[in-house]
Amino acid sequence: MFDFEAKYESLIDKIKSEAPFEVELAIVLGSGLGDFAEKVNTVKSIPTVSLPDYPPSTVEGHSGKIHFVDHNGKKVLLFQGRIHFYEGYKISECLLPVFISYKLGAKKILLTNAAGGVNSNFAPGDLMLTTSFLYDMIKKELSQVLPLAEIETRNKLIDFPSKQLNEVILNAALDEKIHLKEGTYWYMKGPSYETPAEIRMIKNFGGDAVGMSTAHEAIFAATLGMKVAAISCITNFAAGISDEKLSHEDVTRTAELVKDKFARLVKKFIDLA
Repeated sequence: MFDFEAKYESLIDKIKSEAPFEVELAIVLGSGLGDFAEKVNTVKSIPTVSLPDYPPSTVEGHSGKIHFVDHNGKKVLLFQGRIHFYEGYKISECLLPVFISYKLGAKKILLTNAAGGVNSNFAPGDLMLTTSFLYDMIKKELSQVLPLAEIETRNKLIDFPSKQLNEVILNAALDEKIHLKEGTYWYMKGPSYETPAEIRMIKNFGGDAVGMSTAHEAIFAATLGMKVAAISCITNFAAGISDEKLSHEDVTRTAELVKDKFARLVKKFIDLA
């Protein structure tokens, strides 16, 4: 198995030397959702380019910064941008934000993303709470760095995603009067968007939203003993559901429209978590 401790020892030492506090909660911001970092009280920011062995992001909307945030007394580690498998990085590199969160003391992690809506009751601009993950597409790569077969056989993902955190998110949505969808997130490797035939398959197998991140991060966090939750911003109809051609510009444009709703939900989640 991959030795995260040995590979990233220097990186973790550097972040710890600059950290203003030990964190309670970590949040990873997905495509188009990075503006949330401007809406909270940031105590210190670290550009990821300054960290040894941290892969640079190549995707628009992922600026590559780690923020230490104090939100109403809650100590939060906020990743403005993530590392994607479709960028050509190894799966171990894609899991780095989760490993950093764990090493800095986070017991809980909220993963956010932009996703295509597969469920016909979803529309662009909806927010979806993830109730389960379908991650067959990434199992081979995950098995290279995690004892995945043992993890699944021994039911180590029994509280995955965390029922407690999902309840917190539902209560946050009620408090903020935000209509929150719920559903299953289906992981695809990318970088191309899914074909209409793939979307029909995903729908037939119970997928409600589809994206190119989050699932492997969530599994890794759970195996580290962290409580995991995930929220998707439905930024487009998946291929074949709409006649429009999919693009990253559409993803970021829709995320821009829902950023205030998203910020209210996540802030309230932090308060309640």
